[in-house]
Order: sequence, then C-alpha cells, then structure tokens
Amino acid sequence: MAKGRCKIEMKRIESSTSRQVTFSKRRNGMLKKAYELSVLCDAEVAVIVFSQNGKLYEFSSTSDIQKTIERYYKYMKQVRSEATEIEQQQAEQLKQEAAILIEKIEAIKATQRKLLGQDLGSCSIEELHAMDDQLEQSLQNIRARKEQLFREEIAQLKAKEKLLTEENRKLAQKRDGNPPLLLLHQGEPSSTSLSPQSSEVGTDLGLFIGLPVVR
Repeated sequence: MAKGRCKIEMKRIESSTSRQVTFSKRRNGMLKKAYELSVLCDAEVAVIVFSQNGKLYEFSSTSDIQKTIERYYKYMKQVRSEATEIEQQQAEQLKQEAAILIEKIEAIKATQRKLLGQDLGSCSIEELHAMDDQLEQSLQNIRARKEQLFREEIAQLKAKEKLLTEENRKLAQKRDGNPPLLLLHQGEPSSTSLSPQSSEVGTDLGLFIGLPVVR
C-alpha cells in the first residue's frame, strides 16, 4: 500500500544540508514550471532567485531578461500614473462638492437671518411675501403641536383622576364594611350577677365605644 505524501510545515529548515537540498529541488521545479507556462500559454515569464549565499538564478522566456524587467517598470509606472490621476480627479470632485455644500450652508444662514428679521434691506417684495407665508405656516405648525401636547396632558390628568376616584371608592367601601362595635349598650344587663346598686350605676353610665350620643 502506497504511503501518502506528508504535509511539510511552512517554516525555516534548521538543518543547513536539508535546507540546501530543498532549495535545489524547489528551484529547479519552479524554473521548470516557468518554462512550461511560457511555452504552453505563450506568456512572457521572468524569474529571478537569489540563494542564501547570494548566488543568482534566473529564467527568461525572451532572449534578454532585461527587456522583461524594463517592461515591468514601464507597466508599473503607467499604473501608478493612472492611480495618481484617478486620485487627483477624486480630490477635485471632493473640492467641488465641498464648495457646493459651503454655498448651501451660507444660503441657509442668510435665510435664517432674514427669518429672524435681520438683513432685510436686500429683500424684494416677493421675498418678503414668501417669508411671511413661511413664518405663518411655521406658527400654525407650532400651535398645532402645542394643542396636541395640551390634549395629551389633559388626557393623562383625567386618567390619574379616574384612578384616584376608584381608589377612594375602594377605601370608602372598606371603611363602611367595618363599623365600630359597641362593648356595652345602655340598658343591657351584665353577664355577671350585679347588685341593684351596681345595676343602676351601670344603667346610668353606659360604657361604649364610638361617637357620643346626644341625649
């Protein structure tokens, strides 16, 4: 049974001998792949590799690798130039948008000052009529909002009044349902045997709890 290839951990190989062997194998494999890519896909390929000791290894699908390098620099210069141009266009657009926003803010401030009764000397009759209508509409909106808030506050007060009335009614029911009890009523004989004199005294004094009775 064939064994599968073990996964190599991507970190620096500590053994110098193993590191050199791996470099040679991988370098040759990469250069081979670069050659195959250039032939199969008709691509311009250039590979530059420096070993740990500073030795140069290179491959070029053209006759001169310098031409490929110059082409690369030319392309990157063009890309950077286009990117710079795009950034400049975006910056100019942002400046224009900022200027428009500043003009709008100044116009809003000027309108606000006029609505407050300031800087009215330059206003025409039409502008004054328009501001008058705008102020009247604003006052109507303010009054409508005040009326709405008053109605809401009145409704809340009525709800509180209803709640308090219900609580008072319940308290009155509890109070009326438990009247005060008389301990001794006038004219009632005591449960114990009393002398005639004690009985007469009890009849005259009449001990009870509650409000005094007017005789």
